[in-house]
Amino acid sequence: MDSDWKFNKKRFLEKIDLVDASFCTSDPKAINLSRRKNVYYMPNPVDLSLEKLENYKNKSFNNDVFFAMSHGVHRGVLKSGKYDQREEIISKLMEKIPNIRFDLHGMNFKQPIWADDYIDAISQSKIGLNLSQGKPLKYYSSDRFAQLIGNGLLVMVDEKTKFNNFFSNKEVIFYKNINDLAAKITKYSNNDKLRNSIAKKGRQKYFKYFNSSLVAQFIIEKTLNINSFKKYLWHDK
Repeated sequence: MDSDWKFNKKRFLEKIDLVDASFCTSDPKAINLSRRKNVYYMPNPVDLSLEKLENYKNKSFNNDVFFAMSHGVHRGVLKSGKYDQREEIISKLMEKIPNIRFDLHGMNFKQPIWADDYIDAISQSKIGLNLSQGKPLKYYSSDRFAQLIGNGLLVMVDEKTKFNNFFSNKEVIFYKNINDLAAKITKYSNNDKLRNSIAKKGRQKYFKYFNSSLVAQFIIEKTLNINSFKKYLWHDK
């Protein structure tokens, strides 16, 4: 994760004894929280009121790959002097596959985008790259993953995140390294039928198992210590 995660973890631990349950969008074991009482992993949820697009139904796009970032949560514009290693990854990727049309935001002097502008932008891309700050961490992702897959883009994720514990390669594309990523972007950009099939199955799976109602129910049960026989795909994996 990014360089601020240790500070965030410190703030998390300062308040952990004051609440009935805590939830994080990383595997608690990966950040040494598994021994703490009542700390649970929860996925970023999707909701039909927000994730409305079905990009796999589209026949034409202005772009092949969408990627957006910012210099921090709630920072609306680029900040001078800030460096994000993802810029280097994207630049190398563009060199390897110059014929691919990238729609990039939050780098190369192009400002981040938010809200409706964000939705309008992803509606014009075939593939969404789920690339988080720092080194890949088990189950860690921002809400970018839910937004991309929930709107029907074909999503590509680093296999070291272990999201392949939840999804198969018929639902999400996992890559090993930048060369593998470049090859897979080229392959799926040029195969509409296969790309759309995987994107559709990925969206259906995410909405079935990671929707807002299920995640809310999980939070309520764990917070109030309600015994439930319901099985959650992401729990105890």
